[in-house]
Amino acid sequence: MSGAITIDQLLAGLGQHMPVAPAPYKQTPGKTGLVIIDEVNGFATVGCGPLAPPVPNPQVTRMIAETDRLARRFIAAGAPVFVTRDVHEADRPEPPYPPHCIKGTGDEELVPALAWLTGTSGVTILDKDCINSFVGAIQPDGRNLLLDWITDNGLEAVIYTGICTDICVMDAVLALLSARNHGIAGKLRDVVIYEPACATYDLPRAVADDLSLPPTASHPQALAHHLGLYFMASRGAVIASDLV
Repeated sequence: MSGAITIDQLLAGLGQHMPVAPAPYKQTPGKTGLVIIDEVNGFATVGCGPLAPPVPNPQVTRMIAETDRLARRFIAAGAPVFVTRDVHEADRPEPPYPPHCIKGTGDEELVPALAWLTGTSGVTILDKDCINSFVGAIQPDGRNLLLDWITDNGLEAVIYTGICTDICVMDAVLALLSARNHGIAGKLRDVVIYEPACATYDLPRAVADDLSLPPTASHPQALAHHLGLYFMASRGAVIASDLV
């Protein structure tokens, strides 16, 4: 062999064989809601815990800025916004990840640029203790707060933003697509991922090896982001480059 395949080469190959083609998405006024997944300090503020970026990350920075812009647009239009925050008790681990977003540390709070969403009229906030926010929205009485929000607002489309593209966002989107296809999501038609407002973390293989982590801990950002988008699209989600 001539040498190891680079990330750029692998990404180019994925783009050819597992394509992702974001395109502008036209919203239906009054029928579209915004979902923001886990844009909390513990995932998106530099140095705030083991799963936060250790240094500023352009993809994460873009995600926060685009989410803030979009959320302000939705609120100004009187459109509903649903926000999830990853919140964990210290004595309840979430393998395979180290303890993160522990209640009371501040890591579970929304990033500073989005802190204004807390207490804002028209915003529903869900604190969840598992990767999949659709599961995290299930209440002890069996109700699902996300489905209630969709049906109560008569939504025909939901726009997803957040972190991580291939983990919390993807799990939530795939579960909602199944709920839609199962006929329990009201009038919901489109599940849309706004790509500029999504991000994931970067843990190259060499860094994982240096930290003595298992090979499965390797998580190159560009590849993981692409694969998350691809699998959501392949299951019926709409990948949007812009919202018009």
